[in-house]
Amino acid sequence: MKDFYVRDAAQFENKIVTTSFVVAAKQVKPKRTGEPYLALTLADRTGHLDAKVWDNVAEIMESFEQDDFVKVKGLINKYNNRFQLTVHKLRRLEESEVDFADYLPKTERDVEELWRTLCECVASIGNPHLKGLLESFIGDPEIATAYKAAPAAKTLHHAYIGGLLDHVVSLMKLCDLACRNYPQIDRDLLLAGAFLHDIGKLHELSYARSFSYTTRGQLLGHMIIELEMLQSKLPPGFPAELKTLLEHMIISHHGQYEFGSPKLPMFPEALMLHYLDDLDSKLEGMRAHYEREADLDAPWTTYNASLGRPLLDRVKFLRPKLRPEPAPEADAVAAAAAAAASNDAVHETGSRVQRDFEQLKAKFGQKPSGGKGTQ
Repeated sequence: MKDFYVRDAAQFENKIVTTSFVVAAKQVKPKRTGEPYLALTLADRTGHLDAKVWDNVAEIMESFEQDDFVKVKGLINKYNNRFQLTVHKLRRLEESEVDFADYLPKTERDVEELWRTLCECVASIGNPHLKGLLESFIGDPEIATAYKAAPAAKTLHHAYIGGLLDHVVSLMKLCDLACRNYPQIDRDLLLAGAFLHDIGKLHELSYARSFSYTTRGQLLGHMIIELEMLQSKLPPGFPAELKTLLEHMIISHHGQYEFGSPKLPMFPEALMLHYLDDLDSKLEGMRAHYEREADLDAPWTTYNASLGRPLLDRVKFLRPKLRPEPAPEADAVAAAAAAAASNDAVHETGSRVQRDFEQLKAKFGQKPSGGKGTQ
C-alpha cells in the first residue's frame, strides 16, 4: 500500500513526497524559452494530480509512457488554487512492484450484491421478449464479468471500477419508482432501456491501468457499439417494432443534440430514461466533487466543469459557527475590570448623594455637616 495518496495533498503542502502513481496523461509542451517540459496527470485510486517536470526532461521523457506506473519524488504545492506536483525524480515501475488496488478507484458497494439486484430487476420484467433479451446479456459470462468491473464514464460520473453497475442499478430503481407515479409508462420497456443505455461502455472504455478510451470507443462511441451488441443478441422472432423502440432509447438517451444524441427522445419512456439517467449522473457527480474537497472548510466548492458552476456544500453551510472561548487570563482581566468599574460607579453615586444632601441643608439654613447648627 502507498504511503501517499492524492487525497492527502493538503497535509503535505510545500513538502517533498516520494510515492507512486499511474500516468493518466503525458504531454510534452514548450517553455517560454522554447525548451520542452512535461505536463503529466498522475492518478491513484483517490483522484488525479497535475504534475510538471521542468529539469532533465530529455532524459526523463523517454523512460516511461502513458499508462505506465511510476515512482516519483517531488514538491507538493498549489497553483491557481489547485494542488500540483513538481517532479524532481521519476522512474518507471515494474508490474511486480505494483499493487493494482492502489491506483484505480473502486465502488465501495458490494459488487455481487449489486449484480443480484440487477438480475432481480431483469427477472421482474413481464414482457417475455424483453426479459429473454436481457437474460441473454446477463447470461453471457464475458459480458457479466465486464459489467461488474467497468466504470460508467472516464471522468464525469461513476468514474470508478464497478461504476457502470452501480449507475445502472441506481437508474433501474429510479425507473421503478417513477413508473408508480406515471402509470402510462411501460415499465418493462423503461427497465430494458436502462439496462442497455450504457452497455456499450464495456467496449468503449479501457480501465486496466487508467480510465481512457479504446480505439473503437474513440472512433464509434458507446451508442453505436450498443446497437451492434443489441443486434447480436436479438433472438429469432423478436418484434421489429420493439427493437426500433429500444434502438431509439439508446440513441436518444443523452437528450440533446449538443450532448451527443443523434435523435431527441420522442416517446414517454425515452424521455423518462433521459431525465432519470441525467439526474443519477449529476447527483453522483456532485457527491464525488464534495468528496474531493472534503478537507476544505469553505461551504463553496471550486468550479465544477461538468455542471458549469461552483457548488454549495449544504452540510458545511449549516454547520454551527463556533466562537473561540476566551483564555482564562482574559476572563480574569475582564472580571477585574468589571469589578473596578462597579466600584467606581458606587463611589460616584455616593459622592453625588452627599453633595445633594449638603445643598439641601444649606437651602434650609443649616450649616454644613461638621459644625453646630442654629435655628
